[in-house]
Amino acid sequence: QVQFVESGGGLVQPGGSLRLSCAASGSIFSLYAMGWYRQAPGKQRELVAHITIGGSTNYPDSVKGRFTISRDNAKNTVSLQMNSLTPEDTAVYYCNTFDRGGNIRGSWGQGTQVTVSS
Repeated sequence: QVQFVESGGGLVQPGGSLRLSCAASGSIFSLYAMGWYRQAPGKQRELVAHITIGGSTNYPDSVKGRFTISRDNAKNTVSLQMNSLTPEDTAVYYCNTFDRGGNIRGSWGQGTQVTVSS
């Protein structure tokens, strides 16, 4: 299974921005979709952005217009640009890959903590 290492998290004030990066242990060129997930304390992990092999992106309403996912197949990395952050965005962020059936195909990494607070 491909493994991922997330980075770029930190403490940011409301309204601020962060850019998260995800490095894969192998090639992501042929992976159907790459996604960014987050898990807040006491909540289930949720998908907040994904990008398919064809470059199509999708976001839930909670982050639409604020988050942007991108993938660099040459560098085997996936990024998440997060703008206009709110305290509700506080969570541990993870990346992973899933197939056309929605099945997770990678190993979960340690994630990167994002804390939005004044």
